[in-house]
Order: sequence, then C-alpha cells, then structure tokens
Amino acid sequence: MLAQILIGLIGLLHVYFMVLEMFLWDKPLGLKAFGNTPEKAALTKVLAQNQGLYNGFLAAGLFWALTLQGSFLLQVASFFLLCIVVAGIFGAFTASRKILYIQAMPAAIALIALYVAM
Repeated sequence: MLAQILIGLIGLLHVYFMVLEMFLWDKPLGLKAFGNTPEKAALTKVLAQNQGLYNGFLAAGLFWALTLQGSFLLQVASFFLLCIVVAGIFGAFTASRKILYIQAMPAAIALIALYVAM
C-alpha cells in the first residue's frame, strides 16, 4: 500500500511538472520554478512543452501501473520509476543538481518500497 501511495504521489508530481512546462513556462510561476528570464522562456517554450508532454506520459504510465496487480504492477511501475530515476540523474548532471532530489530520489524510494512490498 505504501508503494502504491508513493507511485500515485510521484504520478501527481509529474502532472505538476507537465503543467509547469507545457502551460506555465513563461508565466511567473514557471519562470520562478526554473529560474528563467522572460526572454529565455520565450526562446525555449516549445522545447519545454515537449519536455512537459514526456512528463505527462510518465505520469500516465504510473497511473496505469496502479490499475494493475501482482507482477504486472511490478513490471510496469518499475519501468516508469526507473525511467524517472535515470532522467533525474541525467538532469542532475546536465541541468541542476536539485533534480536529483526532486525527481530521482522520490522515484528511487518508491521503487525500493515497491520491491519491499512484493
């Protein structure tokens, strides 16, 4: 049950990332969240929207996993959580170290909880 709650929370977190990147990138909340200037946000808006769409797919995958049981839940949730961990590690090395703590670490904790529960 704890693993499923964590998976759901991480899914919601990625919905939040999706909204920030797709719809709020050049708005005050998006500018503040990503430390952008209006000029930089205007230049990168389409890239951010694409990135946001991918975050939406990750969230959808996690929510899909929650509808499954047994080994199917384990396999699907593991795949999407591992994708998030890898993306978070890559982002920490290439963009901002805080991505490691905001994205990769929660997914890794959920993955551990998932395997402990199974």
